[in-house]
Amino acid sequence: MTQAREKTVYKRFRGPTAEDVLRGDVKGFRRILPFLGPAFIAAVAYIDPGNFATNITAGSEYGYLLLWVIAVSNLMAVLIQSLSAKLGIATGKNLPEVARENFSKKTSIFLWIQAELVIMATDLAEFIGAALGLYLIFGIPMLPAALITAAGSFAILELQRRGYRAFEAGISGMVLIVVAAFAFQTFMAKPDVGGVILGIFTPQFEGIDSILLATGILGATVMPHAIYLHSSLTQSRVIGRTNEEKRKIFHFELIDIVIAMIIAGAINMSMLIVAAAVFFNKGIAVEDLDVAFEGLTQYIGPMAGISFGLGLLIAGLASSSVGTMAGDIVMQGFIRKKIPIYLRRAITMLPPLAIIAFGVNATYALVLSQVILSFGIAFALVPLIIFTSNKTIMGELVNYKITTIVGWIVAAIVIFLNLYLLYQMAFGA
Repeated sequence: MTQAREKTVYKRFRGPTAEDVLRGDVKGFRRILPFLGPAFIAAVAYIDPGNFATNITAGSEYGYLLLWVIAVSNLMAVLIQSLSAKLGIATGKNLPEVARENFSKKTSIFLWIQAELVIMATDLAEFIGAALGLYLIFGIPMLPAALITAAGSFAILELQRRGYRAFEAGISGMVLIVVAAFAFQTFMAKPDVGGVILGIFTPQFEGIDSILLATGILGATVMPHAIYLHSSLTQSRVIGRTNEEKRKIFHFELIDIVIAMIIAGAINMSMLIVAAAVFFNKGIAVEDLDVAFEGLTQYIGPMAGISFGLGLLIAGLASSSVGTMAGDIVMQGFIRKKIPIYLRRAITMLPPLAIIAFGVNATYALVLSQVILSFGIAFALVPLIIFTSNKTIMGELVNYKITTIVGWIVAAIVIFLNLYLLYQMAFGA
């Protein structure tokens, strides 16, 4: 075989690379393939166990009424994640690094501390969710289930050491398992298609409680660690040497984001749809995930309950690994320090293990973690919009004026809703 023939065969085997695409050597759908992956990792934050509780409650109490809230939430997510990805592509730095360069040392330290607290809260929700999934499926008591979850999360982190492609493939595979689990439940639940369509395209409420629940769905849309993380995933994955190459990279990454957010949105909608189809018509309001598991098992069969528990388990494991990765990024970015990722994983396991050991209600712990997350939204979102609107920082990829305006509107909505949710939890009925 000639050398040229060997190169051709190898190229076919390995598939197109980003460099091939940027040179214009690849046409059609195959151009997208080398750029798929980063958004799927960031999208894991939108299907973490905290979302399970909110969506199940919304569906069981209001049927398909609040599906439109999830749709709007996903549109916000596309914008915010695209800004984060664009920052990494334009600067070759992640959001914490850019913040460190543009803010004072004291501000950077403050931002690092609050980011670590937010990520610990995130990890709490995800770790407990995975342990609860094991408990629901196999009946394993929560503490042993938590220890098994710990071992599983270490195994997933090993993928990260094997390179970004292995980690992206592993996380994407886990997301697809969650998709399959909720697709099966949706099929078994036999929802009202007309009601689903009406719920998606007709914004409406039914009283103050539905508004509060919609606030919870919208307010929890933006996960601070996903904003930090996405800029890191794109900063050096494919490096654009010219402005034209950077624009092309961002174009393909935007496609990645839209696909990933559609999948995440479909999963969240499926949670609400299943709860509406199974519980709402029977007048059963569900606020605990173990009650949802038992109800699905009773009303549409054991496999539906198992698939629900499996989705919860896989989402928790994937999300916890992504959270650990985000913690590593914020420490390096804000204060230029680094600890071994396995040590970080071990440290962040301690709070959820303690909570589980003391017998705290798992669903209550998930809600509490969302409250802590609410405090961190502004500290990630506001700097992101400031930096991506700055031509000195972004160059040719600086936001269009309309993008900046919409970004500030979204930020104001998300921050207001989170503050309102915190107020209601503290002083509401």
